[in-house]
Amino acid sequence: MTGTDQDAATRPATFTVRSPATGDPVGEHPVHGPVEVAGAVERARTAAAAWAALSAGDRRAHLLRWKHALASSLDTVAETIAAETGKPHGDAVLEVVLTLEHLNWAARNADRVLRRRRVRSGLLAANQRSSVVHRPLGVIGVIGPWNYPLYTPMGSIGYALAAGNAVVFKPSEHTPGTGVLLAGLLASAVPEHAGLLTAVTGAAATGEALARSGVDKVAFTGSPGTARKVMAVCAQSLTPFLAECGGKDATIVTADADLDAAADAVVWGALSNAGQTCAGVERVYAVREVHAALCRKVVERAGALRTGPVPDAVYGPMTMAAQTAVVRRHVEQALADGARALLGDAASVPASGAFVTPVVLADVPEDSPAMTEETFGPVVAINAVADVDEAVRRANASPYALAASVFSRDRRAGAAIAARLRAGAVSVNSVLGFAGVPALPFGGSGESGFGRIHGADGLRAFTAPQSVTVQRFAPPVNLTSFGTPAAARERAVAAARWLHLHR
Repeated sequence: MTGTDQDAATRPATFTVRSPATGDPVGEHPVHGPVEVAGAVERARTAAAAWAALSAGDRRAHLLRWKHALASSLDTVAETIAAETGKPHGDAVLEVVLTLEHLNWAARNADRVLRRRRVRSGLLAANQRSSVVHRPLGVIGVIGPWNYPLYTPMGSIGYALAAGNAVVFKPSEHTPGTGVLLAGLLASAVPEHAGLLTAVTGAAATGEALARSGVDKVAFTGSPGTARKVMAVCAQSLTPFLAECGGKDATIVTADADLDAAADAVVWGALSNAGQTCAGVERVYAVREVHAALCRKVVERAGALRTGPVPDAVYGPMTMAAQTAVVRRHVEQALADGARALLGDAASVPASGAFVTPVVLADVPEDSPAMTEETFGPVVAINAVADVDEAVRRANASPYALAASVFSRDRRAGAAIAARLRAGAVSVNSVLGFAGVPALPFGGSGESGFGRIHGADGLRAFTAPQSVTVQRFAPPVNLTSFGTPAAARERAVAAARWLHLHR
């Protein structure tokens, strides 16, 4: 029996997905191993060739048919997302709507962004006509997260398909039904391109099999630790890798900020989706003269929210039980380090149970885990700073560099502060304003990963640029021939030297 056969014989055939809110089963899915993943990649390779051969207009038409199918099934998709993640139905609907917006943009703009474009050849190669075209890579492997199981992976899937690739998608083992439904909608909308998007389900071993399968690029969303493991696998075959690994996102509030608007945005950015948002709000730096007032407004708003296992709760349970323990550790350690609990405390994070009530902290030491590690729960720390310069220094001190926000009545000053922040995306006078703008690239650096999805950069991320020169006429002096006389070569070099000395 081969190693692959042994693995197939010992791994379970299926796994059960359970509601984070109730623990009840919401789906049963197959555990796909290396053989099944390899088969999906092989089918995708065939589909990719036919897909890439289509005109850009045909691909656009097919993707828009898929978008229409997704829009028609909006409620069904939202129900699946809500069942698997525990988030309220309204939040799941918003996720689908944002996804539709991005898919629409990718489908309609891929040709403009990726078509062949002429470039100047320069004096030395004036006899050449030069151009660049972006060619699809082939098959893209996408490994998705559980917190936004549709919107986040579609930042890779939709853009990769629009760029002319096929995709094999490994959704999180916590939200596989969303991925299976997404692939099924494409198959029904574009039946003539079977295998164009395939969902393979399972846990870490399935993701590893996808990374080893020979795909032409892997796009990953998850923790920095898991990203390193997947990247190590990709490194063995030099498979290109794109990583979005979360954040410890900061908000800066200036002395002239609209505090009501800032407080409203901080509460939503910190607590929506139970704080399980990589580009949400985890740290707030408010200049000292407005710190106390901002804290009061945040506590007032957060304290008035309905949370917990009630029908009208504004956010749902923690999707992963293990993450609840992280949140509790961060709150307990912050309080032990001298932080003040303005709303809630460690008791807000039950040792067992999925629902965490809002926690607002102040005066958290900058070396406490609640300020240095991704909490990924409904917790926000609001610290006072002497001025904007200190706020920028503290915001930039994090090893994460994904997103940030700035609040100032002076929009120009806010934009100037944004330019000083080491973050891949910044919103001025809003939180997550960039998420609804498909033309903007999204991604970070440091522990937040590397590479970009969305926008023109996101389309180009799933292509290989090809440079082409076409000789229009023979050059006066051919510098790439052994037959060129030495004297002619010397005259050409002398002329080039003279030009560059006097330009």
